[in-house]
Amino acid sequence: MNIIDVLYERGFIEATTHDEQLRRHVTEDKPVTCYIGFDPTASSLHVGHLVPIMSLAHMQKNGHRPIALVGGGTGLVGDPSGKTEMRKLLDLDQVEQNALGIKEQLSRFIDFGEADGAVLLNNADWLVGLKYIEFLRDIGRHFSVNRMVKTESYRVRLESEDGLNFVEFNYMLLQAYDFLKLYDKLGCRIQMGGSDQWGNIVAGIDLVRRMRQVETYGITFPLVTTSSGAKMGKTAKGAVWLDAERTSPYEYYQFWINTDDGDIPRFLSLFTFLPIDEIHQTKTLDGSNINSAKAILAFEATKLVHGKAEAIKAYEASAGMFGLKRLPDEILPSSSIPRQTQKIDDASVPSAYVDITELEAGIPVFKLYHSAGLAESGSAARRLISQGGAYVNGNRVKSDSYIVTASDLEDNEIVLRAGKKKFCKIKIKK
Repeated sequence: MNIIDVLYERGFIEATTHDEQLRRHVTEDKPVTCYIGFDPTASSLHVGHLVPIMSLAHMQKNGHRPIALVGGGTGLVGDPSGKTEMRKLLDLDQVEQNALGIKEQLSRFIDFGEADGAVLLNNADWLVGLKYIEFLRDIGRHFSVNRMVKTESYRVRLESEDGLNFVEFNYMLLQAYDFLKLYDKLGCRIQMGGSDQWGNIVAGIDLVRRMRQVETYGITFPLVTTSSGAKMGKTAKGAVWLDAERTSPYEYYQFWINTDDGDIPRFLSLFTFLPIDEIHQTKTLDGSNINSAKAILAFEATKLVHGKAEAIKAYEASAGMFGLKRLPDEILPSSSIPRQTQKIDDASVPSAYVDITELEAGIPVFKLYHSAGLAESGSAARRLISQGGAYVNGNRVKSDSYIVTASDLEDNEIVLRAGKKKFCKIKIKK
């Protein structure tokens, strides 16, 4: 199947430029080279980056060459796209440090090992040393300010209270120059990015056409939202990171298993490599079979980011805590998820520790919920209890005056539950 059809079928594409010519390019000129830029504003990527990451991985799986471009140079300027205020400017040391973390995470999805395979580049290599006057004369003369200010990313900022900083105004020129450099260096003729990058991508296409008389192409991805309309990848705690130090494998697994029922087929298509015909069959699932599909989504997504061993630990811990039964073999059979739960790995479940003397003296249950991170405050813990959502060792807490003591220990631990899906094990400090 044409890779463009694959991306359409799995829900990756919102818009393309020159659709017929693009399809012909990936068919007749195979293998083709494409690229996506990643902004190094943090040392870790998050769930919101998964659509572009997975699209590059699909390109590689279909025999094409992906380029992951870390924006070490453009990150010093800041992309105004999708922002109503200026991004915080980073220094070169911060950007380089962040770029190292991003490269390591991308390597989990894309194979950079082959000599003629995927390529990882940093645009600081050609942007930081640019000579300003030469850049303006050679590149800047191809850009119309009138056209630039009409693009959505610039227009929104010009209408905002903070306006558009001149440093940011140069961003479109730099991203377009990246496309030109990648065409010259590696014959790259496809740029992909989020829907907010349309103006920047079109500017790059226009620059390559003007300077090299070659047709290049653009693909944009939709902004992924949940069925409730919320932005994908955001939780009450903030972003869901791909870095295990920021979001543990267990927490990452729990994020996916909490997916709304209506989002299961779409998220399986976008965030796993499971066959699309198997995914289509999940549209008719109900009852406990929906929960099985959620477990497989969570397992497959966690396996991609943290590896199979950590995914199994998270799955078995979650299955043990929630009492998940053996998964039916016929649901998404291509998944490598264990169909029979095994021993629970305690290290995968969040834990908190107390002194035995403190526990013997007694701890108010609402304070324990707060200190364990299951409630934002003592008052929030009291509300949780009054609403019937607090459990100690599986028993509902009936009053916020309940005192947790050493008599509540079972196998030297106490299991707290908040609502249906948040757990914490209270253990004794050694």
